[in-house]
Formats: sequence, structure tokens, C-alpha cells
Amino acid sequence: MEIAFVNTRFDPDLIEFHDVAKQMAKSVGYTAALKVEKQLAQLLRLRVAQINPCSYCLILHTKAAQDQGLPAAKIAHLASWRESNMFSNDERAALAYCEALTEYDLSVFPSTHLALQNYFDEKEIAEIAAIVINMNLWVRLKLAQGATPEVKGENSENTLG
Repeated sequence: MEIAFVNTRFDPDLIEFHDVAKQMAKSVGYTAALKVEKQLAQLLRLRVAQINPCSYCLILHTKAAQDQGLPAAKIAHLASWRESNMFSNDERAALAYCEALTEYDLSVFPSTHLALQNYFDEKEIAEIAAIVINMNLWVRLKLAQGATPEVKGENSENTLG
């Protein structure tokens, strides 16, 4: 089934917001060349979409995760990564950091940042932070504009699929 999205609240292009977000995505978006492993980057993007329940981002980044070769079971169990043995220690450290940064949890953020140093170098940590920050920008934009999924062909504006 192909999905389309309709803006139910406002069109962000009225204030050129998409242009600003796209400029940032060139450096850390899902098609960017990063030192961080592509599958890990997709897990982080998808986890941000889950935390912020953005339909547009959930659909887009589930497909992107599949395109990066992530197993369907791993994608399905991402929300319960703490209770799963499907995630490596470096993925766990990055996911904990992702959640702390997305939820702005200062009680755990310093320790999650320190834990990254066991698995990633300074550039990779900066990329992980940028990936999470960029995704949070996109989910908030899509939530604000009211990017609502519907079956393709029924008043569709932006099509995925």
C-alpha cells in the first residue's frame, strides 16, 4: 500500500522552513555520508520518531531502516531495545543517549554522553548528537504541520511509497 501525507495544519514552505531543515539534513540526514554506521543512524532516527509519535517520520524511517538492511524483527523491537538481546552494546549506548537528548533528561544525559566514549570517537559522538537533533527538528516540523497519513490517491499532497 502506498501512503500519502496531507498537511492538516499549515504548509511549512510558507515560511521556507523546509529549506532550513533540508540544509541541515544534507550534513546529517539519512542520505548523508557519515562516519557513524548507516544502520545505527537509522535506528536513532526511527527511535526519535517513536518517542515523538510522528506518523510521517515513522513511515519514512521504517522504510529507510529496511532499505539499509536492518532486519524486520530488529525494527519491530526498537521500542523495547532495553529488553532485547538484538542490540549491540554500542547500539544500546547510542539509543540511551538518543532518548536522553530527545527527552531532555538532564538526570541521565551526562552519564549517557560519557558511555558513548566507550564505543565512539569524538567525531562519531558529534554525528550521533547531530542525527538526533536533526530528527527532533523534523518530527516537530511534521507534527506542527499536521502531516497526516492516508491511502495514496485520497487527496494526497506528499507521497511516500
